[in-house]
Amino acid sequence: MAIWPGTAPDAQPVPGPEVIKTDSNFLVAGRPVTGVYNVTRPTMTVYSPVGKNTNVAVVVFPGGGFEELAIDLEGTEVCDWLTSEGITCVLLKYRVPSLPYDWRCRCRPDDFVKSTQALEDAQRAIGLVRFHAAEWQIDPHKIGVLGFSAGGYLVAEISTNFEHRLYAPVDTADKKSCRPDFAVGVYPGHLWVGGNAYGLNPNVPVTRQTPPTFLVQAEDDHVDGVNQAVAYYIALKNAGVPVEMHLYAHGGHAFGLRRTKLPITGWPPLVETWLGTIGMIPK
Repeated sequence: MAIWPGTAPDAQPVPGPEVIKTDSNFLVAGRPVTGVYNVTRPTMTVYSPVGKNTNVAVVVFPGGGFEELAIDLEGTEVCDWLTSEGITCVLLKYRVPSLPYDWRCRCRPDDFVKSTQALEDAQRAIGLVRFHAAEWQIDPHKIGVLGFSAGGYLVAEISTNFEHRLYAPVDTADKKSCRPDFAVGVYPGHLWVGGNAYGLNPNVPVTRQTPPTFLVQAEDDHVDGVNQAVAYYIALKNAGVPVEMHLYAHGGHAFGLRRTKLPITGWPPLVETWLGTIGMIPK
């Protein structure tokens, strides 16, 4: 379903029409990855569990550097896992590119600019899920977010930017809270400001109201780097937010849920255990 009834707010031009591409040169667990590019009409797809229903929902943000969305590796495959565990999965196809981008040099002038369009889409999506909670058999107090890489940064943004919408209210769904009840960030990016200290991106102002968070990270991540997740972990801990982090020696970046010989690919059951410890699903 389209998340906006008309034109999305703060619409920006993109270099071409929306397109889906499969990259056969980028393999994860021996399989290629499919990406969606030039998204201007954001949508969310609701995957309901078959059989048991925990009444928990997770809004999933695929990664892709805010330039594309890894729609299978970090999207539909995540929903297959969540629905098998009795959790409703809401896959958000948010707008990309959604950070300032110079197409001449294929670079961003500032990685710490707020991802306005993507964050607007995330705020709107969570409000819509709460609005439809009864219809979709979801507990409105058990709605979380899960994201990878840039989507992991969007997890941090929505976890810390929920009190005020970035856009004028559209309908009654926007009267619902867009605060996640829990958050999962997998190899998140754009969080560490660099330097010798673990300074945090000022666009993610962590407070005690930031939801309980679970982080997964590999030390040998050479794309976003381990310091991104560590900086966020430290900020959460210092604010008194319940946080659990699993840091592995090997795994690199963009491993998704595809199982390999590396221990890090066993992270999904750890999330399930954690959801039980914070009272979202039965232990």
